[in-house]
Amino acid sequence: MHSERYALPTILLHWLGAILIVAAFGLALALSGMHLSPLKFKMIAWHKWLGITVLGVTALRLLARLVWKAPAMPADMSPAMQRIAHLGHLALYLFMLAIPLSGWAMSSAYGIPIVYLAKFTLPDLIGANEALGAQLKTVHVLLNWTLAAIVAGHVLAALKHHFVDRNGLLWRMSPHAPKN
Repeated sequence: MHSERYALPTILLHWLGAILIVAAFGLALALSGMHLSPLKFKMIAWHKWLGITVLGVTALRLLARLVWKAPAMPADMSPAMQRIAHLGHLALYLFMLAIPLSGWAMSSAYGIPIVYLAKFTLPDLIGANEALGAQLKTVHVLLNWTLAAIVAGHVLAALKHHFVDRNGLLWRMSPHAPKN
């Protein structure tokens, strides 16, 4: 049994966003243990580019959500579980917006411009303030670890639907769903 699927643009944006987020998170983990070097500065720029790209992809996902509605939840899901799923999706969207914005604000507070793809200097979100930059760094890190936990729950729920409930929910976000 397979539930109704998401629209292909929504599916592609979902997986593009997932890849970008994993890459940005992995890069941040690698950076945390590095000493200052030209490579570290290059990787910080890449991390910022990934974050700004996540922000753009998330904005596109929100627009896509207005054009292509999400399929209905499976009939076998209780109303409480449907509410939890909706809250989980809302949290994912909020964090996918808040994390890049907090990183951008942190960079602004530290007085370090973001030059997207080494071509476009983004405007500062706030004025330079090193103490605020340090606070925003803490916020940015906490938001990221919270998103990691939410993503883990999202993945576990999808796997539960696939392997335990066998309700076809996982295939809704697959570009290669098997035929019914």
